[in-house]
Amino acid sequence: MPPPLAHESEYLFSSLDELRAACLDLPPPDGDAAARAAERHNQLTKPPGSLGRLEEIVVWLARWQGRSMPRLDCVEILVFAGNHGVTKHGVSAYPAEVTAQMVANFSAGGAAINQIARTVGATLHVVPLALEQATADFTQAPAMTKDAFLAAVRTGYQTVSPEADLVCVGEMGIGNTTAAAAIAAALFGGGGSRWAGRGSGVGGAGLARKRAAIDLGLVRHAALLHDPLASAAALGGRELAAILGAALATRHHRIPILLDGFVCAAAVAPLAKLRADALEHALAAHVSAEAAHRMLLTELGLDPLLDLTMRLGEASGAGLAVPLLRAALACYAGMATFAEAGVANKLR
Repeated sequence: MPPPLAHESEYLFSSLDELRAACLDLPPPDGDAAARAAERHNQLTKPPGSLGRLEEIVVWLARWQGRSMPRLDCVEILVFAGNHGVTKHGVSAYPAEVTAQMVANFSAGGAAINQIARTVGATLHVVPLALEQATADFTQAPAMTKDAFLAAVRTGYQTVSPEADLVCVGEMGIGNTTAAAAIAAALFGGGGSRWAGRGSGVGGAGLARKRAAIDLGLVRHAALLHDPLASAAALGGRELAAILGAALATRHHRIPILLDGFVCAAAVAPLAKLRADALEHALAAHVSAEAAHRMLLTELGLDPLLDLTMRLGEASGAGLAVPLLRAALACYAGMATFAEAGVANKLR
C-alpha cells in the first residue's frame, strides 16, 4: 500500500469502517526470501540451529523486508506522546504535566532514549499529540471521539518512513498504563485487578484507584467492547492510537517492527483481535517489569527477546534490542559457509 499523498492525508481512514478494512487488508510476507535466508543459515559454519533465535531473527527480517540479505541501514525509533484525562483519579505517581516536560527533555537530548538511539545507530523521532488537551476521563465519557482517534491513527501511520529497514515504537504519557490495562481488559477479559500494575510506581492506594478507574471504564463502555477499534477509542489515548497507526503502516509497507513495553503491546492488540496474523511482522523487544506485560504478550503470541526488568517506556527496551538484531545479521552476512571455509559439513 503506497503512502498517501500529502493532499490525501485528511481522507485516510475517515471512518472506523475504513480503518477496519485497512486492518484486514494486509500484504503477505515474502516466503521465498525467508526460505533463502534459512537455507543460507544451514550452510554457515555452525551446527544447524545453533544460533537459536538469532537465526529466527534474520529469517524474520528477510520475510518482511523481502530480501534474502536483510539490512539495518535505516533504523527509526518513533516515540509518541499523549496526555490522559483519567489521571484525575490519582492513577499515576507523577502529575500530568510531566508528559510535556519529558517531550522537552527528549528534544534537548537528555532522556534515556536519546542515549540509546545514538548508541545503537538509530534515528529518533518524537511526536507529541495535542499535549495541551488531555483525552477525556474514560470513566465518564469516551477517551476520544471517533474523529480524534482516527486523527491520531493517521498521525502514527504517516510518521512511518516507507524507506525504513526497521521501526521501533515507544510512548510517553502519564496515565497511559491505565489506558493500556483498560484496553487489555476490554479485549481479553478480566478487570482492573487482572491487568493493572504499578506503572510509574504508584503505591497500594494508587493501585486500588487505578483498578477502580479501569472497572468503571469497562462498565461505562460495555456496549463498545465487542469492537476492538471502538474499545481503543473509548479507553485508550492518542499516543496508543498513533502506535496502532504506525504498526499498521509498517505492515502495509512490509517493514519489520519492534514493540517496546506493555503500553505498546496494548496499543497494537486491536490489530491482532481483528486479524490473527496482523502482528507477524512485529517482535516484542522485551518483557517489562509491568506485571501484566508478559500475560499480554502471551495473549498476542509474542515471545520477548530481552528481560531486563525495565519499566521506563519511551522505546527504551525496543532500542536496546536493535544491537541484538545487528549481531544476528552480522553473523548471517559475515560468517563463512562450509564450502568457503573448507570445513566438512555435518554427515548426512
